[in-house]
Amino acid sequence: MKMRPGTQTGFLLCGKEWSDGEAMDVRSPWDQGLIGKVTVATRKDAREAVTHAVDSMRRLRALPRWKRKEILEDIAAALIDQKERFAQLIVAEAGKPLRSARIEVERSILIFKTAAEEAIRLGGESIPLDLTEGNEGRWGLVQRFPIGPILAITPFNFPLMLVAHKLAPAIAAGCPILLKPAPQTPFTALALGEVILKAGWPEEALAVLPLKNEDTAWLAEREDRLKLLTFTGSAHVGWTLKSKSGRKRVALELGGNAAMIVHNDWLDLDTAAMRAAHGAFGYAGQSCISVQRIYVQRSIFQTFLWKVADRAGKMLRGNPADEATEIGPVIRPADADRIESWIKEAIDGGAKLVEGGGRDPNNPSLIEPTILTAVKPGMKIHDEEVFGPVVFIEPYYDFEDALAEVNHSRYGLQAGIFTRDAGHIMTAFRELEVGAVIVGDTPTWRLDPMPYGGVKDSGLGREGVRSAIQEMTEPRMLVMTGMS
Repeated sequence: MKMRPGTQTGFLLCGKEWSDGEAMDVRSPWDQGLIGKVTVATRKDAREAVTHAVDSMRRLRALPRWKRKEILEDIAAALIDQKERFAQLIVAEAGKPLRSARIEVERSILIFKTAAEEAIRLGGESIPLDLTEGNEGRWGLVQRFPIGPILAITPFNFPLMLVAHKLAPAIAAGCPILLKPAPQTPFTALALGEVILKAGWPEEALAVLPLKNEDTAWLAEREDRLKLLTFTGSAHVGWTLKSKSGRKRVALELGGNAAMIVHNDWLDLDTAAMRAAHGAFGYAGQSCISVQRIYVQRSIFQTFLWKVADRAGKMLRGNPADEATEIGPVIRPADADRIESWIKEAIDGGAKLVEGGGRDPNNPSLIEPTILTAVKPGMKIHDEEVFGPVVFIEPYYDFEDALAEVNHSRYGLQAGIFTRDAGHIMTAFRELEVGAVIVGDTPTWRLDPMPYGGVKDSGLGREGVRSAIQEMTEPRMLVMTGMS
């Protein structure tokens, strides 16, 4: 795919680019300029993609592990060669600062490299069955097989990495996959699709389909030949899709309002404050594990609060294409309006504004990094996922009180704690209702091979290459009887 500004790009189906049909504008989050147009796939196209995926299963089952590994390694090598191209696509579509976009490409390379290793590790086990009289000579073999065609739905905020988290495990597992990318960021996904096909993945086993939301919901509900729905995005959409997906297996990686705790035994408050600011405001807070809630032991509360405020005030906002930019625009003007209204609601309700709170007069899609305190339950800033550069910081007396505040949420994705007390660490690990506890760093930290996901409204199942492969395969047992 060679994209020029304003040109139309087709969707990928059975190895071909299809440009006949309705076109959708894709605009820059920075200046709302037209990046290009993408052809929207129809229900007929989606149904055809499923048919090709089903037909590809016989070929994929016969695809040896060494070949899957080779394909994944070739994809990683192509991403290395095209690193800057993909970084520029991410900047243009998602408004992600250039340095962060390059990091996203690096992380995506690691995902495909890890999947290549896991493709040959995917094994089984031998089980003795001669456990009762009359079963002498029996033994069993359990091996995992691909579940079948997969429907993957990805969000805008990591248009390469979160797509890689769907496609790489599917290739390692030997599953055909239909990818529905976010409407704001289709070009990065389409470019990755072309790389995958050039690496030798069967053409009929991959489709990249920009679909309307209602057609995606129809596909999830009506198409029983799909065996797994894997979705990353908002809680409301994710749980709605699950309710309509029938007997399909469903994996959901949803939102959060991630919290961190800073206890008074943590000596390096400067580093903790710097990490908190970057975790809250980097990429304009548009991450499901962006720091949104910080609880600080009262004796260090004021010191820590002003250290975060000082760092926030120094973070550079501006054009995401500039090397120095740390905070770019939010994805759509409507999202900037929503974030601004949530900040105003909190202040009108008694919250105190410590830093920021406004929009850049030269570009209303730039939200100032905002710090609040005295935020109360019932305020959207407290209860919901902001998905913007906003954090609130509150004091606590006892560590157990802080744990209770973290758990006082319908979300539970990740939490970060800054303490040197082993007892506090183990108590947090035992008590916090989250998918992961990060010690000595913010909840925004993630290494892509690790199991990743949440509880409560934050999701169902786990991502991370090995965990995703488990979701995309099913065990099958072979029982053998000794032959005389």
